[in-house]
Amino acid sequence: MHNLEHLLIFIRVAEMHSFSRAAESMGIQKGRASTVVRQLEDELGVRLLHRTTRSVQLTEDGRSFQERAREVLTQFDELQSMFAEDGVALRGRLRVDLPTELARTTIVPALPAFMDAYPALELEVSSTDRQVDLVEEGFDCVLRLGPIGDQTLIARPLGRLRMVNVASPAYLARHGTPRSLAELRRQGHCMIHYNQTLGAKPYGWEYPDGDGYATLPLPGALHVNSVQTYEATCLAGIGLIQAALAGIGRHLESGALVEILPKLRPEPLDVSLVVAHRRNLSRRVRIFMKWIEEVLAPYLD
Repeated sequence: MHNLEHLLIFIRVAEMHSFSRAAESMGIQKGRASTVVRQLEDELGVRLLHRTTRSVQLTEDGRSFQERAREVLTQFDELQSMFAEDGVALRGRLRVDLPTELARTTIVPALPAFMDAYPALELEVSSTDRQVDLVEEGFDCVLRLGPIGDQTLIARPLGRLRMVNVASPAYLARHGTPRSLAELRRQGHCMIHYNQTLGAKPYGWEYPDGDGYATLPLPGALHVNSVQTYEATCLAGIGLIQAALAGIGRHLESGALVEILPKLRPEPLDVSLVVAHRRNLSRRVRIFMKWIEEVLAPYLD
Protein backbone atom coordinates (compact mmCIF):
# COMPACT_ATOMS: atom_id res chain seq x y z
CA MET A 1 0.00 0.00 0.00
CA HIS A 2 2.88 2.33 0.81
CA ASN A 3 4.42 1.80 -2.64
CA LEU A 4 1.04 2.30 -4.33
CA GLU A 5 0.71 5.65 -2.60
CA HIS A 6 4.10 6.60 -4.03
CA LEU A 7 2.86 5.73 -7.50
CA LEU A 8 -0.22 7.90 -6.99
CA ILE A 9 1.91 10.85 -5.92
CA PHE A 10 4.27 10.45 -8.87
CA ILE A 11 1.40 10.25 -11.37
CA ARG A 12 -0.25 13.37 -9.95
CA VAL A 13 3.02 15.35 -10.09
CA ALA A 14 3.61 14.19 -13.67
CA GLU A 15 0.07 15.09 -14.76
CA MET A 16 0.03 18.52 -13.13
CA HIS A 17 3.66 19.39 -13.98
CA SER A 18 4.05 20.77 -10.47
CA PHE A 19 4.99 19.44 -7.05
CA SER A 20 3.09 22.17 -5.23
CA ARG A 21 -0.16 21.82 -7.21
CA ALA A 22 -0.03 18.03 -7.00
CA ALA A 23 0.58 18.14 -3.25
CA GLU A 24 -2.26 20.61 -2.73
CA SER A 25 -4.68 18.46 -4.74
CA MET A 26 -3.78 15.41 -2.62
CA GLY A 27 -3.75 17.20 0.73
CA ILE A 28 -0.08 16.55 1.46
CA GLN A 29 3.00 18.73 1.93
CA LYS A 30 5.02 19.76 -1.14
CA GLY A 31 8.16 18.40 0.51
CA ARG A 32 6.58 14.96 0.84
CA ALA A 33 5.73 14.85 -2.87
CA SER A 34 9.28 15.85 -3.76
CA THR A 35 10.77 13.28 -1.41
CA VAL A 36 8.58 10.45 -2.71
CA VAL A 37 9.52 11.11 -6.35
CA ARG A 38 13.21 11.36 -5.47
CA GLN A 39 13.01 8.04 -3.61
CA LEU A 40 11.37 6.41 -6.63
CA GLU A 41 14.14 7.70 -8.88
CA ASP A 42 16.78 6.39 -6.46
CA GLU A 43 15.13 2.97 -6.28
CA LEU A 44 14.75 2.70 -10.07
CA GLY A 45 18.13 4.19 -10.87
CA VAL A 46 16.70 6.55 -13.53
CA ARG A 47 15.52 10.14 -13.67
CA LEU A 48 11.73 10.29 -14.07
CA LEU A 49 11.23 14.04 -14.17
CA HIS A 50 13.01 17.08 -15.57
CA ARG A 51 12.76 19.82 -12.92
CA THR A 52 13.03 23.54 -13.65
CA THR A 53 12.07 26.58 -11.61
CA ARG A 54 8.89 26.93 -13.70
CA SER A 55 7.67 23.43 -14.42
CA VAL A 56 8.18 19.68 -14.17
CA GLN A 57 8.29 17.49 -17.28
CA LEU A 58 8.49 13.74 -17.78
CA THR A 59 11.65 12.17 -19.13
CA GLU A 60 11.35 9.31 -21.65
CA ASP A 61 11.88 6.86 -18.80
CA GLY A 62 9.28 8.81 -16.82
CA ARG A 63 6.68 8.43 -19.57
CA SER A 64 7.19 4.68 -19.72
CA PHE A 65 7.04 4.41 -15.94
CA GLN A 66 3.89 6.55 -15.76
CA GLU A 67 2.07 4.30 -18.23
CA ARG A 68 2.97 1.15 -16.33
CA ALA A 69 2.16 2.80 -13.00
CA ARG A 70 -1.36 3.58 -14.24
CA GLU A 71 -1.79 -0.06 -15.26
CA VAL A 72 -0.67 -1.25 -11.83
CA LEU A 73 -3.06 1.10 -9.99
CA THR A 74 -5.98 0.15 -12.22
CA GLN A 75 -5.33 -3.55 -11.74
CA PHE A 76 -5.10 -3.07 -7.98
CA ASP A 77 -8.37 -1.12 -8.02
CA GLU A 78 -10.05 -4.03 -9.85
CA LEU A 79 -8.46 -6.57 -7.51
CA GLN A 80 -9.81 -4.78 -4.44
CA SER A 81 -13.36 -4.93 -5.77
CA MET A 82 -13.43 -8.52 -7.07
CA PHE A 83 -15.22 -10.04 -4.08
CA ALA A 84 -16.84 -7.02 -2.47
CA GLU A 85 -20.25 -5.48 -2.92
CA ASP A 86 -20.39 -2.38 -5.11
CA GLY A 87 -21.24 -0.01 -2.30
CA VAL A 88 -18.20 -1.12 -0.29
CA ALA A 89 -15.75 -1.70 -3.11
CA LEU A 90 -15.79 1.71 -4.77
CA ARG A 91 -13.28 3.76 -2.80
CA GLY A 92 -10.62 6.37 -3.37
CA ARG A 93 -10.74 9.90 -4.73
CA LEU A 94 -12.62 10.95 -7.87
CA ARG A 95 -12.17 14.48 -9.25
CA VAL A 96 -14.66 15.69 -11.86
CA ASP A 97 -15.67 18.95 -13.54
CA LEU A 98 -19.25 19.80 -14.52
CA PRO A 99 -20.94 22.73 -16.29
CA THR A 100 -22.27 25.02 -13.56
CA GLU A 101 -25.96 25.15 -14.41
CA LEU A 102 -26.23 21.47 -15.30
CA ALA A 103 -24.50 20.62 -12.04
CA ARG A 104 -26.76 22.87 -9.96
CA THR A 105 -30.09 21.92 -11.48
CA THR A 106 -29.73 18.32 -12.62
CA ILE A 107 -26.64 16.45 -11.42
CA VAL A 108 -26.15 17.64 -7.83
CA PRO A 109 -29.80 16.95 -6.87
CA ALA A 110 -29.21 13.34 -7.94
CA LEU A 111 -25.89 13.00 -6.08
CA PRO A 112 -27.24 11.82 -2.70
CA ALA A 113 -28.32 8.47 -4.16
CA PHE A 114 -24.92 7.99 -5.81
CA MET A 115 -23.03 8.83 -2.63
CA ASP A 116 -25.27 6.57 -0.56
CA ALA A 117 -24.48 3.73 -2.96
CA TYR A 118 -20.71 4.33 -2.67
CA PRO A 119 -20.06 5.72 0.81
CA ALA A 120 -16.31 5.01 0.72
CA LEU A 121 -15.79 7.17 -2.37
CA GLU A 122 -14.27 10.64 -1.91
CA LEU A 123 -15.75 12.91 -4.57
CA GLU A 124 -14.34 16.31 -5.61
CA VAL A 125 -16.71 18.28 -7.85
CA SER A 126 -15.63 21.38 -9.74
CA SER A 127 -18.28 23.50 -11.48
CA THR A 128 -17.14 25.89 -14.18
CA ASP A 129 -18.18 26.98 -17.65
CA ARG A 130 -14.62 27.24 -18.98
CA GLN A 131 -12.80 24.35 -20.63
CA VAL A 132 -10.59 22.99 -17.88
CA ASP A 133 -7.30 21.25 -18.61
CA LEU A 134 -7.84 17.66 -17.49
CA VAL A 135 -4.18 16.81 -17.16
CA GLU A 136 -2.84 20.08 -15.75
CA GLU A 137 -5.66 20.37 -13.20
CA GLY A 138 -5.80 16.69 -12.29
CA PHE A 139 -9.36 15.81 -13.33
CA ASP A 140 -10.35 12.18 -13.77
CA CYS A 141 -13.43 12.98 -15.84
CA VAL A 142 -15.10 16.07 -17.31
CA LEU A 143 -18.63 16.59 -18.60
CA ARG A 144 -18.41 18.93 -21.56
CA LEU A 145 -21.04 20.72 -23.64
CA GLY A 146 -20.37 21.60 -27.26
CA PRO A 147 -17.17 20.92 -29.23
CA ILE A 148 -14.32 19.14 -27.45
CA GLY A 149 -11.60 21.23 -29.04
CA ASP A 150 -8.54 19.29 -27.88
CA GLN A 151 -8.22 16.28 -30.18
CA THR A 152 -5.78 14.55 -27.83
CA LEU A 153 -8.58 13.97 -25.32
CA ILE A 154 -10.86 10.95 -25.37
CA ALA A 155 -14.56 11.85 -25.65
CA ARG A 156 -17.53 9.57 -25.07
CA PRO A 157 -20.60 11.19 -26.69
CA LEU A 158 -23.76 10.87 -24.60
CA GLY A 159 -26.23 12.59 -26.91
CA ARG A 160 -27.51 16.06 -27.62
CA LEU A 161 -28.99 18.33 -24.96
CA ARG A 162 -32.38 19.76 -25.95
CA MET A 163 -32.56 23.54 -26.18
CA VAL A 164 -35.61 25.83 -25.92
CA ASN A 165 -36.57 29.46 -26.53
CA VAL A 166 -38.03 31.11 -23.42
CA ALA A 167 -39.25 34.38 -21.97
CA SER A 168 -40.97 35.52 -18.80
CA PRO A 169 -44.74 36.17 -18.77
CA ALA A 170 -44.06 39.80 -17.82
CA TYR A 171 -41.80 40.30 -20.82
CA LEU A 172 -44.36 38.74 -23.18
CA ALA A 173 -47.12 40.93 -21.72
CA ARG A 174 -45.09 43.99 -22.74
CA HIS A 175 -43.87 42.86 -26.15
CA GLY A 176 -46.33 40.19 -27.30
CA THR A 177 -45.78 36.50 -27.95
CA PRO A 178 -43.93 35.91 -31.24
CA ARG A 179 -45.19 33.11 -33.45
CA SER A 180 -42.69 33.49 -36.27
CA LEU A 181 -39.23 34.89 -37.00
CA ALA A 182 -40.92 37.84 -38.70
CA GLU A 183 -42.80 38.65 -35.49
CA LEU A 184 -39.56 38.53 -33.52
CA ARG A 185 -38.50 41.58 -35.49
CA ARG A 186 -41.86 43.25 -36.01
CA GLN A 187 -42.81 43.18 -32.34
CA GLY A 188 -39.46 44.68 -31.35
CA HIS A 189 -38.13 41.76 -29.33
CA CYS A 190 -34.67 41.81 -27.76
CA MET A 191 -32.51 38.99 -26.45
CA ILE A 192 -29.97 38.61 -23.70
CA HIS A 193 -26.57 38.04 -25.28
CA TYR A 194 -24.47 35.35 -23.60
CA ASN A 195 -20.77 34.87 -24.23
CA GLN A 196 -18.03 33.72 -21.88
CA THR A 197 -15.91 36.60 -23.18
CA LEU A 198 -17.58 39.97 -22.67
CA GLY A 199 -17.17 42.19 -25.69
CA ALA A 200 -17.17 39.30 -28.16
CA LYS A 201 -19.54 39.37 -31.11
CA PRO A 202 -23.06 38.20 -30.13
CA TYR A 203 -24.13 34.84 -31.50
CA GLY A 204 -27.63 35.98 -32.52
CA TRP A 205 -30.95 34.12 -32.36
CA GLU A 206 -30.45 30.57 -33.65
CA TYR A 207 -33.19 28.75 -35.58
CA PRO A 208 -33.59 25.72 -37.92
CA ASP A 209 -32.91 26.52 -41.57
CA GLY A 210 -33.25 23.69 -44.08
CA ASP A 211 -30.88 20.90 -43.10
CA GLY A 212 -28.94 23.14 -40.74
CA TYR A 213 -29.25 26.18 -38.52
CA ALA A 214 -28.97 29.92 -39.09
CA THR A 215 -28.90 32.98 -36.83
CA LEU A 216 -31.10 36.05 -36.83
CA PRO A 217 -29.49 39.24 -35.47
CA LEU A 218 -31.62 40.58 -32.61
CA PRO A 219 -30.92 43.68 -30.51
CA GLY A 220 -30.05 43.39 -26.85
CA ALA A 221 -28.63 45.96 -24.51
CA LEU A 222 -27.54 43.38 -21.94
CA HIS A 223 -24.52 41.08 -22.37
CA VAL A 224 -23.61 38.49 -19.71
CA ASN A 225 -20.87 35.88 -19.25
CA SER A 226 -22.51 33.72 -16.58
CA VAL A 227 -25.13 31.03 -17.19
CA GLN A 228 -26.77 31.84 -13.85
CA THR A 229 -27.01 35.55 -14.72
CA TYR A 230 -28.32 34.65 -18.18
CA GLU A 231 -31.19 32.75 -16.57
CA ALA A 232 -31.81 35.43 -13.94
CA THR A 233 -32.11 38.21 -16.52
CA CYS A 234 -34.77 36.24 -18.36
CA LEU A 235 -36.69 35.62 -15.14
CA ALA A 236 -36.49 39.37 -14.48
CA GLY A 237 -38.24 40.04 -17.80
CA ILE A 238 -35.32 41.79 -19.51
CA GLY A 239 -35.28 39.74 -22.71
CA LEU A 240 -35.48 36.41 -24.51
CA ILE A 241 -32.96 33.60 -24.07
CA GLN A 242 -32.16 30.23 -25.65
CA ALA A 243 -31.18 27.70 -23.00
CA ALA A 244 -30.92 24.00 -22.20
CA LEU A 245 -34.19 22.41 -21.15
CA ALA A 246 -32.40 20.50 -18.39
CA GLY A 247 -31.43 23.75 -16.69
CA ILE A 248 -34.67 25.73 -16.92
CA GLY A 249 -37.28 22.99 -17.09
CA ARG A 250 -38.36 23.70 -13.52
CA HIS A 251 -39.16 27.32 -14.44
CA LEU A 252 -41.31 26.15 -17.34
CA GLU A 253 -43.17 23.78 -15.02
CA SER A 254 -43.80 26.52 -12.46
CA GLY A 255 -44.85 29.08 -15.08
CA ALA A 256 -42.01 31.47 -14.21
CA LEU A 257 -40.87 31.12 -17.84
CA VAL A 258 -42.78 30.32 -21.02
CA GLU A 259 -41.52 28.52 -24.09
CA ILE A 260 -41.93 30.43 -27.36
CA LEU A 261 -41.48 29.30 -30.96
CA PRO A 262 -41.37 25.57 -30.01
CA LYS A 263 -41.02 24.56 -33.68
CA LEU A 264 -37.97 26.79 -34.06
CA ARG A 265 -35.79 25.50 -31.25
CA PRO A 266 -32.02 26.13 -31.50
CA GLU A 267 -29.58 23.36 -32.33
CA PRO A 268 -29.13 20.85 -29.48
CA LEU A 269 -25.79 20.91 -27.67
CA ASP A 270 -23.44 17.93 -27.94
CA VAL A 271 -22.81 16.37 -24.53
CA SER A 272 -19.68 14.30 -23.92
CA LEU A 273 -17.80 12.73 -21.06
CA VAL A 274 -14.12 13.44 -21.53
CA VAL A 275 -11.08 11.69 -20.09
CA ALA A 276 -7.39 12.17 -20.78
CA HIS A 277 -6.62 8.50 -21.47
CA ARG A 278 -8.68 5.70 -22.99
CA ARG A 279 -6.69 2.90 -21.40
CA ASN A 280 -6.83 1.86 -17.78
CA LEU A 281 -9.81 3.87 -16.61
CA SER A 282 -10.37 3.10 -12.95
CA ARG A 283 -13.55 1.36 -11.92
CA ARG A 284 -14.74 4.45 -10.04
CA VAL A 285 -14.42 6.57 -13.21
CA ARG A 286 -16.34 4.03 -15.28
CA ILE A 287 -19.14 3.76 -12.71
CA PHE A 288 -19.42 7.55 -12.35
CA MET A 289 -19.58 7.97 -16.13
CA LYS A 290 -22.36 5.39 -16.37
CA TRP A 291 -24.28 7.14 -13.58
CA ILE A 292 -23.98 10.56 -15.27
CA GLU A 293 -25.29 9.06 -18.50
CA GLU A 294 -28.36 7.72 -16.67
CA VAL A 295 -29.03 11.06 -14.94
CA LEU A 296 -28.90 13.03 -18.20
CA ALA A 297 -30.76 10.51 -20.38
CA PRO A 298 -34.21 12.17 -20.00
CA TYR A 299 -32.83 15.46 -21.38
CA LEU A 300 -30.92 14.10 -24.36
CA ASP A 301 -31.91 13.48 -27.96
